[in-house]
Amino acid sequence: MSFLDWIVLSCTLIFIIVYGVWKSRGQKDLDSYFLGNRSMPWYIILLSIVGTQASAITFLSAPGQAYTDGMRFVQYYFGLPLAMIVICIFFVPIFHRLKVITAYEYLEQRFDLKTRALTSFLFLLQRALSTGISIYAPSIILSSLLGWNIYYTNLFMGGLLIIYTMYGGTKAVSYTQSLQLLIIFSGMFFAGWMVMHLLPNDIGFSEALHVSGKMGKLNVIVTDFDWNDRYNIWSGVIGGFFLALSYFGTDQSQVGRYLTAKTLTESRMGLLMNGLVKVPMQFLIMLIGALVFVFYLYFRAPINFNQGLLNKVHNSEYAPEMQVLEQRYDSLSTQKAGYVKTLAAALKTENESEIEQLKSSLKATETAGDTVRAQAGRLIKKADPLAEVNDTNYIFLHFVVNNLPKGMVGLLIAIIFLASWGSIAAALNSLASTTMVDIYQRMIRPDGTDAQNLRASKAWTLFWGVFSLAVAQFASGLGSLIEAVNILGSLFYGTILGIFVTAFSMKFVKGHAIFWGALLAEACIIFIYLGDYVSFLWLNPIGCALVMFFAGLWQFFENLTTPGNNIRQTIK
Repeated sequence: MSFLDWIVLSCTLIFIIVYGVWKSRGQKDLDSYFLGNRSMPWYIILLSIVGTQASAITFLSAPGQAYTDGMRFVQYYFGLPLAMIVICIFFVPIFHRLKVITAYEYLEQRFDLKTRALTSFLFLLQRALSTGISIYAPSIILSSLLGWNIYYTNLFMGGLLIIYTMYGGTKAVSYTQSLQLLIIFSGMFFAGWMVMHLLPNDIGFSEALHVSGKMGKLNVIVTDFDWNDRYNIWSGVIGGFFLALSYFGTDQSQVGRYLTAKTLTESRMGLLMNGLVKVPMQFLIMLIGALVFVFYLYFRAPINFNQGLLNKVHNSEYAPEMQVLEQRYDSLSTQKAGYVKTLAAALKTENESEIEQLKSSLKATETAGDTVRAQAGRLIKKADPLAEVNDTNYIFLHFVVNNLPKGMVGLLIAIIFLASWGSIAAALNSLASTTMVDIYQRMIRPDGTDAQNLRASKAWTLFWGVFSLAVAQFASGLGSLIEAVNILGSLFYGTILGIFVTAFSMKFVKGHAIFWGALLAEACIIFIYLGDYVSFLWLNPIGCALVMFFAGLWQFFENLTTPGNNIRQTIK
């Protein structure tokens, strides 16, 4: 990056930190630290919810996901609008009426302490692991730009985030996320415009979409049903609905966003607007990735988008072999550029036979290029056995750094940092609030003063920040980070959702039954995942159904064996 880019990057980040700390002044107790005194308007709730989801993973990995696998990942969000409606009807009124700080407080009132503790533990485990992956995402940027060791970069990035979250609390998170999103969307819009601007003059937006579609990158809707296919309309609507229901209805990183609202109506407005905004937002982000794919059909793409790894190979004994592979790959790139220019012309004349022939030639060349890339990956592994050769997360970053004008590169990098800071800060805040309210205050020190509780909250924020940092050190090798985070969430979200749905709908189930039912269901989900029987989105409805089934069955037999109970009482 140029000196101007570093100035833009530094000034943007410093401004956001100062603004967040200034907006969060006046914290005195847990309610002000974790819920901002329940004073947020709906539009701040909306921006905060969107900002919590839109991490660096979204802006780094989603375009790369579209580049490599097309846009079918968008189907993952199709169940979200319906989930927002269900949450507004059933979840939000209960949380507001009880004036809870965390969603899990309700479970003790409905069941018992051990159920509340189990659900809190499942949330803490999956959210801390996911936060570690989220810390790793922006570290990729600094590591790639500066050539720093990824482990030291994790420590640097994570340390800044921990300090920011410890002193800012939820007000810093909510208000800075709102400002961040305005900058983020402006920058992403500019990046999309730059892709089109840099394409040849005779290639407009519609031509680029046609080429991308012919190469299979605009596969937004896949109707074929397959249990093992990760992204189709069925897994998206059904599995995505249950995942969104659990994420927004039971995950404290999201519940904590809309519990900061002034009123019940403000919470509902923020959630419903999120349901309307999220799908088109994700569509447009992935569309940028599909357009970047077209860009690299016309212009040379690197044999691996992680420039740092290529530099290592070029400085090793394997440099001559890599040069041979790069020459072969460059030759294939030249062929692709010729084919795609001819294809664009054929699309304008609607010459179907020529279009099909050119499409086949392009795909054959693309396949040959993938083979060379795989050979380069094996060579990288020889030079550095610990290297991660999957470069999905580096594709958009490579385009930004190498093709945007000076100053805008720094702004786009700042955008990815800001997205990361907002989502990670919200996650750390939710981890601290859950630990503080559901474990520390309830089981360790229930009689602490406001000042003591506030200090303990900041200490728990530090603890979970350090834990997430440790996870980040092992996050390499996970492939597409946006997939990794959602797979991890799906291992736990179905069980957590099942506990809440049982609480709402199966009034005869008591604490002992739901506790053991949840444990059995979670064990089954881990078994199903390890056996690779279904794609990860299906784990969410399966987990929810298993909790309800096991809990109901356990309660039925418990009542049969308990003196004074009978089947009729059980059914009631």
